[in-house]
Amino acid sequence: MNDVILVVNAGSSSLKFQAHEIQGDKTLALILGGSLTGIGGSRPAFKVTDASGECLVNRQLEPAQAKDLGAAQEIMAGWLQERIPQPPIAVGHRIVHGGPKMSRAVLVTREILDYLDELVPLAPLHQQNNLAPVRVIFEHWPEIRQVACFDTAFHRTQSKVVERFALPQEYYDRGVRRYGFHGLSYQYIASRLREILPEVAAGRVITAHLGSGASACAMVNGVSQETTMGFTALDGLPMGTRPGRLDAGVVLWMLEQGMEHDEIQDLLYNGSGMKGLSGICNDMRTLLASNELSARLAVDYFTYRTAESIAGLCVATQGLDALVFTAGVGENSPEIRAQVCNHLEWMGIRLDPAANAANALTISQPDSRIGVYVVPTNEEQIIAQQTYDTLTGVL
Repeated sequence: MNDVILVVNAGSSSLKFQAHEIQGDKTLALILGGSLTGIGGSRPAFKVTDASGECLVNRQLEPAQAKDLGAAQEIMAGWLQERIPQPPIAVGHRIVHGGPKMSRAVLVTREILDYLDELVPLAPLHQQNNLAPVRVIFEHWPEIRQVACFDTAFHRTQSKVVERFALPQEYYDRGVRRYGFHGLSYQYIASRLREILPEVAAGRVITAHLGSGASACAMVNGVSQETTMGFTALDGLPMGTRPGRLDAGVVLWMLEQGMEHDEIQDLLYNGSGMKGLSGICNDMRTLLASNELSARLAVDYFTYRTAESIAGLCVATQGLDALVFTAGVGENSPEIRAQVCNHLEWMGIRLDPAANAANALTISQPDSRIGVYVVPTNEEQIIAQQTYDTLTGVL
């Protein structure tokens, strides 16, 4: 077997991974990919497929087996050691926040790890979990090189006007600025569009990454111009458990009411968004199937605010040639896509109902002024490529 790059994408309740083999022509070939979901829950599951999609593992686990991220990592590492005969040449990690210093993927050193640890307050749901596998590998396999790939890096092309808040200069100098997130997903969409729809990729594109976390990004010729998320992953579109855009005065009011920092943080990160509005859950499928008025309110709020933000992003691109839906909800929910696009019919968007229902690549009608597309994302592939590029740049 040739050298292998392992990709690790650690979330709050899931651990996704892929293994890519470096071919003789220096391209990367996917060998396998898997996930361990439901970490810390009552029904964790471990699933792995090979490059052709054939199932290699698909089993339910006992809750104690995946009680936390550390236990999940042990399951993943144990299985990979049996399947892949030699250690990977490198491990690439998704790191949500790179702060003001990180504009590209980097080899992880102890100093880099310490810096990234300082950014945990800016992404409390994600950063600590992203860094946990890095620490484990440092401890047990210090000889394996690790590469940090940042969700914020793709947006470093944005202008100073877009990046700033209307705050004094000292706050910008201390790192208080709009970073944007989901950059690995947007970079994949930009590269994928160049492969399958080059004429679209060269134009003005807004991609809506709609999942439990949600944002939208305006691109021109594949370069980020503006995005909905800002200083943290709380901003912008409403999400599964996060409110999205929120008047800062609401937080001041909460403080005046005697709420503590941790209580407010838990509310904003874990108790708001679709879960908070509906009072039911944060799963869009459950909300769409529900007859409860609060569920309908949550769905309507999500689609309205998403459409509103898409329209606003057109200021950065000075028009729109294509709208792309991606991520879990964006790729798999015809109803959500239809509702968002209904709010944007005034822009000349015309959906093809049959194509939309089939999750086709092109879901707009031929006479639609703006093309509408569904493109599945693949953050892990971008992480693998960035890891390889970083290695070849330092070898």
